[in-house]
Amino acid sequence: MNRHQGSKGKGKPSGRGSDNSKGKSYARGNAPIKKGGVTPTPKPKKPSNPNEIRLNKYIANSGMCSRREVDEHIAIGLVTVNGKVITEMGYKVKLEDEVRYDGARINPEQKAYVLLNKPKGFATTTSEGKGRTVMDLVANATTSRIKPIGRLGRNSKGLLFFTNDDAIADKFTNSKNGVSRLFHIELNKNLRLEDLKKIQEGFKVEGKLIAVEEISYIDGASKKEIGLKVKNTGNTIIRTIFDYLRYEVVNLDCVAIGHLTKKDIPRGSWKHLTEQELNTLKML
Repeated sequence: MNRHQGSKGKGKPSGRGSDNSKGKSYARGNAPIKKGGVTPTPKPKKPSNPNEIRLNKYIANSGMCSRREVDEHIAIGLVTVNGKVITEMGYKVKLEDEVRYDGARINPEQKAYVLLNKPKGFATTTSEGKGRTVMDLVANATTSRIKPIGRLGRNSKGLLFFTNDDAIADKFTNSKNGVSRLFHIELNKNLRLEDLKKIQEGFKVEGKLIAVEEISYIDGASKKEIGLKVKNTGNTIIRTIFDYLRYEVVNLDCVAIGHLTKKDIPRGSWKHLTEQELNTLKML
């Protein structure tokens, strides 16, 4: 008697053989059972420290060279971290570590160059707790940690330059060269011609020479309005000049920094320097 005869002709074959052993099941969703027991649970990965970054990525982010090239430089001992030569691949550093390549310090961030047309009412500071600051105005400009180069008083307005490039920042603070800034200044009364000439020639206040690059009346305006060009990064010298000569500065507007102007930058807005503008700034 065959199998179908013993089943009384009902149903389908069960898939079991004559030895009553279970065969393969072709039902959807039935995955085959793996031999060798239960698969071990993978060990949890050690959480990464958000304050650390691989050394090769740190250097590559500076824009100096590719990560592959950085690995070659590390391997031959050209990179130091906090004064120690590092040749280990995968070595991690903190952002505050001092990393040098062939003696030159590395900045791990992309270089950023931002020009702001500052309105009144914002302090030029990176410190918190000072009310509204210029950092609030450029908060969305870049993820790099830029800072203002130079200073404008809270009630002053006009161009303010930001960067994280120390080499460019040094151009502004260099005592011999510096970068010229042109101000449009309004006084509380007409500037006398003899005082204008005195400013042109330079004079001493408390034994310190006060000198400017250029000063002139504004064409088509009253004698209250003047243009003044200086290379100092702050505006203290301007206050010193007019306090000494007994004038009050009513409005102070920085209209140009070197070759950079406010063209196409509305008050309170910013822009990134173009490649041409940056190259010109580097040549100053």
